[in-house]
Amino acid sequence: MTDTPPDRNERAQLAFARLLPKLFRGGQAFVGVEAALSGLDARDAVQKPEALPHSVAELVAHVNWWNRWMLDIIEMGQPMPYPKHAADTWPAVGEEDWARVKAEFYELLARIDTHTARPDLANPVNHDETIGELLADFALHTAHHFGQVITVRQALGAWPPPGGGDTW
Repeated sequence: MTDTPPDRNERAQLAFARLLPKLFRGGQAFVGVEAALSGLDARDAVQKPEALPHSVAELVAHVNWWNRWMLDIIEMGQPMPYPKHAADTWPAVGEEDWARVKAEFYELLARIDTHTARPDLANPVNHDETIGELLADFALHTAHHFGQVITVRQALGAWPPPGGGDTW
């Protein structure tokens, strides 16, 4: 019996599965999410800098809302309606909520790991969206808002974090 090389689709799937965790967490192309949140206390997390629309806590709570929504679709295998208004995806967050919001972010990130190497990434799961598309949305949406997290921290004078940022 000879080993046959994986076909093009299998190779693409393997490459996508290797790339996704890097996109969820950063650390290569951009500052990792753990670094972006490290050393940030609740008082700073809920501060909204002048001229910026959101605090770090609000950004992370918003990311959590969408990440939970996408994971629920993937894990239940059935479509879910989109929210009626964008504002519905921006939960109010107070200083007392920061530890929970941050813990939830990491819990959702851990849940996504089980889906990155699925063999059914091309299967539609939410209207016309495939599982792979939802996973890519999860990664890109998280990365987008974590860029904003860094901007908020910079505006607060709370950057770079204790372990350093993408500055050299």
